Amino acid sequence: MNKEFIHTLFQNHEKAQHRVQASAICQLMEGVMQLLFPTLAEQRFESEEALHLYVEGLQNKLSQIMMGMEKALPAPAQELATKVMQEMPFIHQLLLQDAYAIAEGDPAAQSLEEVIRTYPGFKAVAVHRVAHTLYNLQVPLLPRVLSEYAHAKTGIDIHPGAKIGTHFCIDHGTGVVIGETTVIGNHVKVYQGVTLGALSVDKAMAKIKRHPTIEDHVVIYAGATILGGNTVVGTRSVIGGNVWLTESVPAYSRVYHRPQIKVNQSAGPADAIDFSI
Repeated sequence: MNKEFIHTLFQNHEKAQHRVQASAICQLMEGVMQLLFPTLAEQRFESEEALHLYVEGLQNKLSQIMMGMEKALPAPAQELATKVMQEMPFIHQLLLQDAYAIAEGDPAAQSLEEVIRTYPGFKAVAVHRVAHTLYNLQVPLLPRVLSEYAHAKTGIDIHPGAKIGTHFCIDHGTGVVIGETTVIGNHVKVYQGVTLGALSVDKAMAKIKRHPTIEDHVVIYAGATILGGNTVVGTRSVIGGNVWLTESVPAYSRVYHRPQIKVNQSAGPADAIDFSI
């Protein structure tokens, strides 16, 4: 590299507002999960005092992470870190409800521990609950770092701005996309490949409600796409697989896509079509 380019890079480094290691907030998230769920813990706490010191350590780490971007924060890093940790009892309760919803809704789930330890849908929602807390506190960058961490780990893309109610169940989960201004009610179940997105990606819509609202007790089957900020799926509706929906449906609706599939049986192997790809 020539000296002029090195000089330009140095100037860019000097101007950088957010000096945050992405790995640090991701490691902190794993520490939070170990705090909330003993089945994930890599250490045994011999006393409440030891657990209290662990909590203090997490809070201090979060404060240190945010100090690297303090000029962009709406409040002092230590104050914001305290607020995040104060939300942990509420987050824990929400996550237990999510885990129970998955365990009750999936015949393959053998136990709550299995859901917490192995289900990608649970992990994605757990990270989202923490990222959403940071998002609501107007902490920049970190919520998106967490959401992309969960995306990489699970294949589930939930924007930290999405509002998600209680007992949320993502079954399988691969390819699920939930946009920033999505609002999801309580006891909603979503299968793999579902998109809750916007009708337009125009930058002018940045602060506008552009993703759908899903009311309570809705089930959305695999591959369904629901778009638009004015689109509301009414309570206890069922959206079938591969549905493309851009308008509201009332409560108790059943929306299905009917593909034209024909099955022909050949007389024998000689009549079989041989494809070469």
